[in-house]
Amino acid sequence: MDSDSLIAPLLEDDTLGFGEEEEVGKLTHPYVTFFHLAFRGAALLLYIFCNSGGVSFITTFVVVTLLLSMDFWTVKNITGRLMVGLRWWNYVDDNGDSHWVFESRKGGSQNRINAREARVFWLALTIVPVVWALFFLAALFSFSFKWLLLVGIALTLNGANLYGYIKCRMGHNDQKFTTTANEFFRKQVIHSVASMFTSSANTAPSASPTSPRPTNVV
Repeated sequence: MDSDSLIAPLLEDDTLGFGEEEEVGKLTHPYVTFFHLAFRGAALLLYIFCNSGGVSFITTFVVVTLLLSMDFWTVKNITGRLMVGLRWWNYVDDNGDSHWVFESRKGGSQNRINAREARVFWLALTIVPVVWALFFLAALFSFSFKWLLLVGIALTLNGANLYGYIKCRMGHNDQKFTTTANEFFRKQVIHSVASMFTSSANTAPSASPTSPRPTNVV
């Protein structure tokens, strides 16, 4: 399946660059900023508490995955657009081809970005995937394959938002962009996790049937 990308504006006027955000004494969108931190922070804290507290893995997996999904949707559709004026999305055309669109808000006095909100947005967007990557290494070296699966989901969702917003911010000069590397990485993660489970299942000894010896007829 072919994949294309498109750089598009959100609003009209001159494009905002780094350092052009508006310096104000308070947050423009305090509730949006709170939810930008709440879902991903809650997922991290719950993972740490349940992993070390002996809570049921099934319960932890469901709740953490739900928090990660809410964080992914909120950051992708709401906080990025309001806090930094960026948005990325994907659609499939009538031919079945997947197209990626990376949008950037245009500047103007009425569209200035709050500098504090922008710093909070980018810090949370970049630091949290690093923390999940450390948890991934810890689960890998401790052979905790079930926790490795949960951390892999967290890395995929957080990494997708990080990648999309970096492309929105840095990719204004690229009119064509292939997602082959991203899809390859995602397939490799899924394949590695699946191979871990299959290899552990195949290590169990299996009794091979013994063939009867031929008897000599006198």
